[in-house]
Amino acid sequence: MSFDYTSIGFYTFDCLGRPVTNIPPGGDTYFIDELTLAVSGAAGSASIVAAKHGLKVQAVGGVGPDDMGAWVIAKLQSFGVDTANMQLCEGVSTSSSIVTTRPDGARPALHKKGATGAFYIEDEDVDRVLDTNILHVGGVGLMDRMDKGRTREIMQAARHKGCKTTLDVFASTKDDAGLVEPLLPYTDYFMPSEEEAMALSGLTDFNEISDYILSKGAGAVILTLGEMGAMYRDQSGKSFEIPAYDIDVVCTCGCGDCFNAGFATGLHLGRPVEDCIRLGQASSAQNAMGLGSQAVITNLKNTIDFMERTPTK
Repeated sequence: MSFDYTSIGFYTFDCLGRPVTNIPPGGDTYFIDELTLAVSGAAGSASIVAAKHGLKVQAVGGVGPDDMGAWVIAKLQSFGVDTANMQLCEGVSTSSSIVTTRPDGARPALHKKGATGAFYIEDEDVDRVLDTNILHVGGVGLMDRMDKGRTREIMQAARHKGCKTTLDVFASTKDDAGLVEPLLPYTDYFMPSEEEAMALSGLTDFNEISDYILSKGAGAVILTLGEMGAMYRDQSGKSFEIPAYDIDVVCTCGCGDCFNAGFATGLHLGRPVEDCIRLGQASSAQNAMGLGSQAVITNLKNTIDFMERTPTK
C-alpha cells in the first residue's frame, strides 16, 4: 500500500479565539487573549494528527480557489500529508469557521459551508484513494455530492479490497440517519460522539444506541463521551468503558477528530483495541490542552508518553 491512512471528507479553515464570553453588540470590540488558525474538520484534523504520529497520510477532499484553500493545502503539505487528491472546486469557497472558544473550552462556531459539499471522487481516482491500509471517512452530512451514494460505493470498494474502515460524522441530526446507515455495513469502527449518536438513533441509553448501530451492520461502535471517557461495543460481544484523562481543558475544537487519528495510529501499530482507544483519547486530550485543532500534539513518542503517564478521572 502507498498510504497508511487516507482521510476523506471535511476539511475546514478555522480561525479560533479565546476566551470569548459574549459577541460585542453593535460595532463594539472586545479584546481576547489568544487567536490562531488551524486546518480542522473530521477529516482535516485526523489527517494531520496521523501524519504527526508518523503515518504516511493522504488527504481527500475539496477546497475553494481562495486564500483559505491555499493555506489549507500548504498547511497539510507542511506536515507531509499527500494532497494530490485535494480537489480545487470552482465556484465555491473553502469550508471555513470562526470558533469562539469559551473559558470552559466549549467552542460555539460560525461555519461557512463550502467545498466539502462540492468535491467528488471520480472513477479514475478510486484506485489511488483506496491504495491505503486504513480508510477514514469524516464528515458525513456535509459532503453533499459524496453523500448521495458515492461514499457508500467507496467504502464498499474499500471493504472488498481489505482496507480497515473508520467512520465519523459532523453534528448529525436524525435526518442524517439515512446517510449514515447505508455506510455501516462497510464500517469496521464507527466513532460518533454521544450527542451525534443520540441524534442519529433517537435514543438516549448508550447500550441501546450501541445495539442499534451494531444492528445496522457496523463491526464496532466507539462512543466518545467527553469527560466521561469512551465506550466500546462490537459484533463479537466485546464490551468495555475507558475513563477520560484528567486534564485542564483549553479548547475542545477538533477533539473527536484527533481521537479518530489516534485510534487509527493504534490500528497501524497493531495494538489491542483498548490501546487504540487509549491512543485516541491521548490525542484528543492533548488537543484539548491548547487552542486550535491538533494543538499540543507533536509526535507519536510524546502521545504514548502522555498515554502512559497522565492520570485518568
